[in-house]
Amino acid sequence: MLSTQELEETLTQLDSVEAVRIVMNGDRVSEVHVLAAPAKAPKQVVRDVQSLAMARFGTNIDRRVISVVQLAANAVEHRTLERPALVRIQEQPQDSRTTVHVTLAWQSGEHVGTASGPAAASARLRLIGEATLDAIEAIFTDTPPLGLDSIGIAAVGMRTVVIAVIVSAGKRDEELVVGSALSSGDEASAAVRAVLDALNRRLPVMGK
Repeated sequence: MLSTQELEETLTQLDSVEAVRIVMNGDRVSEVHVLAAPAKAPKQVVRDVQSLAMARFGTNIDRRVISVVQLAANAVEHRTLERPALVRIQEQPQDSRTTVHVTLAWQSGEHVGTASGPAAASARLRLIGEATLDAIEAIFTDTPPLGLDSIGIAAVGMRTVVIAVIVSAGKRDEELVVGSALSSGDEASAAVRAVLDALNRRLPVMGK
């Protein structure tokens, strides 16, 4: 009989996993809930969980029952904020698609933005950027329509930087704004911060 506690303790030894909760249905694993660091893509975290469970216990866990939640490296506490700040990033892969939830704190509340698309590494930053914009539009309901023109990674000297280009459509013309953030090994959080950096100068106007 598979020991749930032993499996949970073993999976938390993965460098990308911070906590695990497993739900059994008889002798079958029916749910695996993983809290993971944001440095590794959720799809890879799922593969790591599957590989370790098979290698150590001979247990084949269906990837569809594994849910991965990722918290930002510097998750903020609830407090009154003048500008939106990242709280957490959640990525939920399912088969060939993935859904991204970005939670931003602003003033005394939290606001969640969502984006869905292909579960591909090349699409990951774009989905995170789009979810961030969705959260911004939930906060500032009177904003002009916002769109993610482009987002990508660039090398600046010895540093890795995420750069986001945001387009907003006004009544007469469109405006492009650019934001950037150092990656420091956490590209997901850097993508959110790059989008916020692009909009920071406009947020006081949006909030009026």
